[in-house]
Amino acid sequence: MSKTTRATQTLDRLGVKFTLHTYDYDPDAERIGLQAAEAIGAEPHRVLKTLMAEVDGKPVCVVVPSDGEVSMKKLASVFRGKSAKMMKPADAERLTGYHVGGISPFGQKKRVPTALEQTALRETSVFLNGGQRGLQIQIDPNDASKALGAIVADVLA
Repeated sequence: MSKTTRATQTLDRLGVKFTLHTYDYDPDAERIGLQAAEAIGAEPHRVLKTLMAEVDGKPVCVVVPSDGEVSMKKLASVFRGKSAKMMKPADAERLTGYHVGGISPFGQKKRVPTALEQTALRETSVFLNGGQRGLQIQIDPNDASKALGAIVADVLA
């Protein structure tokens, strides 16, 4: 497994400190984020999942704890829209340049507005996908927020 991805290159370029963790990705896992948390021995609320959605037809990225669910109503509100829905996997892959199960909020092919669940900032470090299946980036959530230019908000159902 390569430990250099567009995500790690982006963080290196920004001068952001992070640590990499690899694990055996299970393509049959019912919930990928929870499987990653278990595999690396981290609490599920510290392993954040990267989801691609659309607000009023425009692409957005939302980053939430792997044991949480996104409120589409709150997500739409964060981006001052009327409605939100999850993006189709093929569209998410085309937009980000990453494969589902390996979508990182960092280094996406096309930069889109990003929302970060506010509870992540309570942690000293969190884990986000490193840009490929089986690779997690451990990072200070405040550094992640700055690197993403994220809107920090309550987006959980």
